[in-house]
Amino acid sequence: MTRKQDITRTGRADHAQADREHEAGERLLRLGADALDARPWRPPPAPPSAVDLVQFAVWRNADLDPEDVLSALALLPAAHAEVEGLESALLFIARDAGLTWAQIASTMGFNSPQACQQHYTRLAARRDGGS
Repeated sequence: MTRKQDITRTGRADHAQADREHEAGERLLRLGADALDARPWRPPPAPPSAVDLVQFAVWRNADLDPEDVLSALALLPAAHAEVEGLESALLFIARDAGLTWAQIASTMGFNSPQACQQHYTRLAARRDGGS
C-alpha cells in the first residue's frame, strides 16, 4: 500500500469515527443529557463533553437499551482524548507552579520521575500530533 492510500484510508476511518461519535452524542442528548447543568468551565451554549455524555450514560444505565450503551461506548475514544488533554494541561501547570517531576511522580503513582516525565512527553506528542 502506498503512503497516499494509507493516508486516504486513515482519513476515511477518522471521518467514520467522527460520524459515530456525533451520532452517539446526539442519541445521548435526546435521552436527556441535553438537560445537564452547564459547568463554569463549559458555559452555555457549549454542548456537553464526551466525558459528560459517558458519565450520563453510566448514571442512567438502568434506562438504556443496547443501542444506547453502544452509543456511550462509541464516545470512549473522544472521552479518553479529553482526559488526556486535561492530564497534559495539569502536568504543564504543575511544572509551571514549580513542582518537581519527583513530586508529581509520587502523587500520580509513577515509579520514577523519569517515567512521569516520559509519560508527559508522550501525552504532549499525541496532542501535538492530533492523535
